[in-house]
Amino acid sequence: MSRRSTFRKFSRRFALVLLCAPLLTGFSFEALFAPQSYLLEKWAAHDAASKAIIDHSEWDRLLKLYVVKKSDGITRFAYKRVSKLDRRRLDGYIRDISKTKIGKFNRDEQFAFWVNLYNARTVKVILDHPDAESIRDIDISPGFFADGPWDKKMIVVDEIILSLNDIEHGILRPIYQDPYIHYAVNCASISCPNLLPVAFSAKNYGTLLDKAARAYINHPRGVRVEQGQIKVSSIYVWFAEDFGGEAGVLEHIKKYTDRERVRVILHSRKSIAGHGYDWTLNDDG
Repeated sequence: MSRRSTFRKFSRRFALVLLCAPLLTGFSFEALFAPQSYLLEKWAAHDAASKAIIDHSEWDRLLKLYVVKKSDGITRFAYKRVSKLDRRRLDGYIRDISKTKIGKFNRDEQFAFWVNLYNARTVKVILDHPDAESIRDIDISPGFFADGPWDKKMIVVDEIILSLNDIEHGILRPIYQDPYIHYAVNCASISCPNLLPVAFSAKNYGTLLDKAARAYINHPRGVRVEQGQIKVSSIYVWFAEDFGGEAGVLEHIKKYTDRERVRVILHSRKSIAGHGYDWTLNDDG
């Protein structure tokens, strides 16, 4: 995309913000700047009867080896400890599964495929930029207003080049329409839901996402109480529509919170007071 077309796109979004600003709450105003869901129709094809399985054992091995759970409840990835051999094996895993004719698999197998590919490619991006302190420092996306690597076309699947944003917002979100996707894809940041030490599969992803939601909501970076008010991760603001709006976010939190104080506050309040996000790299250092 040229700088001129990028500028036009930005200008249209900015004009929309100015037009709608008087009508929006702080919650919905923030959501205007989040990536929108857009269906890439080619990837909607699937074979519901297929029982074929995609092998993610190499990615599973790397996760078990390099994902470290810390005492603060946040997992880190030991990027600096990854050996040259394991870098090659990661490259090989990405290259091999990228050859998959994914339309021949069922929906559950496809979900695991896209999430594992997204997370593996994100780890590779960090490994390829060892001096980055945040994934947002890796400004390889095209366009004048580039921020981070998400719009860079760098993943070839079935001879089509995709970006990380294509996988998350063009495939996973519009096809599955499931807010739990935000507990699956990992942005290599402290405030992101934990990168799990196990690869997703068609059989385990439902259980993994349920546990991930509970862990995140019961951690301060997911939901916290400040001065008697609820503040949340910006994920719940950026992608509020995926959860059914602000009210849906509140119901989602109620479902998983184990903290009585949060329950009491949510019983009497119908809005979220604030949000935040720490983009610091999830590096075990």
